[in-house]
Amino acid sequence: GNISFSCLEPQVVPVTFLSSSSYLALPGTSKQDEVFVSFQFRTWNKEGLLLSSKLHQASGGFLLYLSNGKVKISLHKPGKSLNDITAGTGLNNGQWHLVSFSAKRNRISVIVDNDVTSSVHSSIPLQIHSGGAFYFGGCPNAGSISECNTSLAGFQGCMRLISVGNKTVDMISVQQNLLGNFSDLQIDLCGIIDRCLPNYCEHGGECSQTWNSFYCNCASTGYKGATCHYPIYEQSCEAYKHRGNTSGLYNIDSDGSGPLGPFLVYCNMTDTTWTIIQHNNTNLTRVKSANRENPHTVFFKYSASLDQLQATINRAEHCEQELAYHCKKSRLLDKPDGMPLSWWIGRTNETQTYWGGSLPAAQKCACGLEGSCIDSQHYCNCDADRDEWTNDTGFLSYKEHLPVTEIVITDTDRPSSEAAYKLGPLLCRGDRTFWNSASFSTEMSYLHFPTFHGELSADVSFFFKTTASSGVFLENLGIQDFIRIELYSASEVIFSFDVGNGPSEVTVQSLTSLNDNQWHYVKAERNIKESSLQVDQLPQKSHMAPPDGHIRLQLNSQLFVGGTASRQKGFVGCIRSLQLNGMALDLEERAKITPGVEPGCPGHCSSYGNLCHNGGKCREKYSGFFCDCTFSAYAGPFCEKGKHISAYFGTGTSVTYNFQEYYTLAKNSSSHASSFYADMTLNREEISFAFRTTRTPSLLLYVSSFYKEYLSVILTRNGDLQIRYKLDSRQDPDVFDINMKSMADGQLQHMKINREEEMVFVEVNQNERMKFILSSGTEFNAVKSLTLGKILENSNVDEQTMKASSQGFIGCLSSVQFNNIAPLKAALHHSNSAPVIVKGHFTESNCGTLTGADSTSSETTHSFADHSGPIDEGEPLTNANRSDSAVIGGVIAVVIFILLCITVIAIRIYIKKNIYSKNETKGSENEDSAESALKSELSMQNTANENQKEYFF
Repeated sequence: GNISFSCLEPQVVPVTFLSSSSYLALPGTSKQDEVFVSFQFRTWNKEGLLLSSKLHQASGGFLLYLSNGKVKISLHKPGKSLNDITAGTGLNNGQWHLVSFSAKRNRISVIVDNDVTSSVHSSIPLQIHSGGAFYFGGCPNAGSISECNTSLAGFQGCMRLISVGNKTVDMISVQQNLLGNFSDLQIDLCGIIDRCLPNYCEHGGECSQTWNSFYCNCASTGYKGATCHYPIYEQSCEAYKHRGNTSGLYNIDSDGSGPLGPFLVYCNMTDTTWTIIQHNNTNLTRVKSANRENPHTVFFKYSASLDQLQATINRAEHCEQELAYHCKKSRLLDKPDGMPLSWWIGRTNETQTYWGGSLPAAQKCACGLEGSCIDSQHYCNCDADRDEWTNDTGFLSYKEHLPVTEIVITDTDRPSSEAAYKLGPLLCRGDRTFWNSASFSTEMSYLHFPTFHGELSADVSFFFKTTASSGVFLENLGIQDFIRIELYSASEVIFSFDVGNGPSEVTVQSLTSLNDNQWHYVKAERNIKESSLQVDQLPQKSHMAPPDGHIRLQLNSQLFVGGTASRQKGFVGCIRSLQLNGMALDLEERAKITPGVEPGCPGHCSSYGNLCHNGGKCREKYSGFFCDCTFSAYAGPFCEKGKHISAYFGTGTSVTYNFQEYYTLAKNSSSHASSFYADMTLNREEISFAFRTTRTPSLLLYVSSFYKEYLSVILTRNGDLQIRYKLDSRQDPDVFDINMKSMADGQLQHMKINREEEMVFVEVNQNERMKFILSSGTEFNAVKSLTLGKILENSNVDEQTMKASSQGFIGCLSSVQFNNIAPLKAALHHSNSAPVIVKGHFTESNCGTLTGADSTSSETTHSFADHSGPIDEGEPLTNANRSDSAVIGGVIAVVIFILLCITVIAIRIYIKKNIYSKNETKGSENEDSAESALKSELSMQNTANENQKEYFF
């Protein structure tokens, strides 16, 4: 038949709207009662005008436009705007979409992508007659064009297959100016660019784009910045600690801006910071019937990947993991240096045959190294192969082999053979990179490291301290590109760079000097989107990247740290914790072999000492600092943990804290005394404590002076609080009465006394502060000692203070703090080193936290009766109230105690036997009951072994 060996397809001529001022104007047939327009478009923009036309005889007009990725049709007539109609969604995804618009008389219809679910139809109170022109993508700038609405932003993207009145528009004719007119179009080409391919958003950031740029959504990634490059979490628990954080769960990102993501750990913020990483099997697990052909194999899955764990371990100063192996006729080794019967595997996937407390390649347990195994012929307790429970337990601490990922057990298939294992969490201590530092002594000294070459994004972070006003922190050069960070004029940090389009710089200026010999933090980042710089907590400064720069850095020289290749304008001072793209540079190792540079930087307390609270003292370490809470009433890494140190005072008890050593002074040597004790003259005091008592009168606190000056806080006979200041030995004391309800009611009372020269502020039980004025002076001279309870020394005090002291104090004192001194803590926890003297019945207690009804049962935990620090003339302390009756009572108490102990031990053995017997009969119903039974059996055996020993009472 009639066959043509060709396939003629309609020519598709796309058109690109290059800018918001682009438009295409096409003629239409006027006065028609029907309008039909269709076209395909693609764009990345959420907004833009698609089509505009004025209807005939001023009957109004219509707009077809994109709003938030949806097509909207808006009709209007003079003096009235009609409702908008919406169709489609997500149409700014860069794909081609078909839009068909039709209107006849008073009914309109919009169809998107020939999808009935994306179609809308509506009747309107308006008779539609077509106008003479259709404007696609925008409107002319000429103000005389009234047919086009210019209030909407122009369309940027591509269109094709445009039809007006069911007739396809010939775009070639438009290009040849034979049909319609246009501005700023690109005909016969769709010039849209996919800016999310490749995706420059890092760490799983979601890329979106417009015609000109792309954007990264970093939500839920753990990263921030224009390309989701920089981590929002710290790299270690040590870093969290030095932001002032306390113990708790934290996300850490061990490799910073590297490819590994963050994960959750527990940070134990003690004097040494511990990172605790859990796994999926921490129970004591019993194993039976395992042999070489059918081994018991267990795999451990951690809360982080092996790569994340390796990054954490590499940063840590020390890591360890406790592995306990309990055994009964179950061996670890067949014989010394023989084939292993059980083993474990670490992250290197290598078989390890040494056990907790031993060393790699030793093929021993801890007792084998120590020579303390129960059978000296073997290197592990379990290898004695005894028909009773024993164990080999200890910590594995060789970092390259941690964590344990698998345990294999093969020797539990013989009669009475059994084993149990328990693997603790991975524990890592410290951060060896956080304090890694170097000191640069001259402007010509520097360290050099490998370059940034080929990096898509580059970030640098470090701490510095200096007294110099300028200097280059680091510099990296290429043939055209370079990066430099420097201190300028003492208060500015400048991040300058060139990525192939000319030099640029970002500057952060501080309101205070940065050359104050304090640690300051600097972070600079350059990526395809922007360059940014941050100094300390100052607002970050950013510059958008120019469109014609290099995508990847082209640097081919060494990275110079602390100086430049020209050996000019070098930095003099200290740099620490320098990291490039999350990788720490070992400044100390490189400094050891570099002239003019010393490893390490002292003086951390000058910057971090403010983290030590409540009288804690900042102490320097080679790598960092710690807070010494010895003389603070608080504990914790920053001396702010609310530990209420309380004590029960019995009859006649006295606790005296000496502020300085006692020196015998001549009566007329006041000038000598004033010069010697000038450092103990006080213009202000901060005193806080809590107490609980029912005895009146009572002496709560007494501070004495070598000049017969004093401060006393007493309870009067009627239970009122009284503060007595005598700051002039020639005058009577100032007496301030706090008239409230009786404070000797057995309830815990909280006191705060603050003096600032002549003004004294008193706060009781967090009520409104009261203000008093001193008349006896403003200086507390030659302060000698602080006494709680009874005054034992000869003191020139007033009659009321003496009466209160003669009764002493019987009850509870808690959280006593005098300026930076915590006398209760010193007496209870540091009595051997602190200048404190204790006499009488003095017992640590939790009475400062209990209610009044419970306080009488709390004085049992830590007795310090008759224990003291240094005392005069070396006399041994004796209990002032000791008597024969007390001795007899003590003997009776000891006898009763022995009888009770024997009874408890017997009952315990009987109960353990019953539990063991029941467990053997009942069997293991579930994992929890199996673990309980095993613990009971191990406990019973330990009890039986203890019974074979002799005890002396």
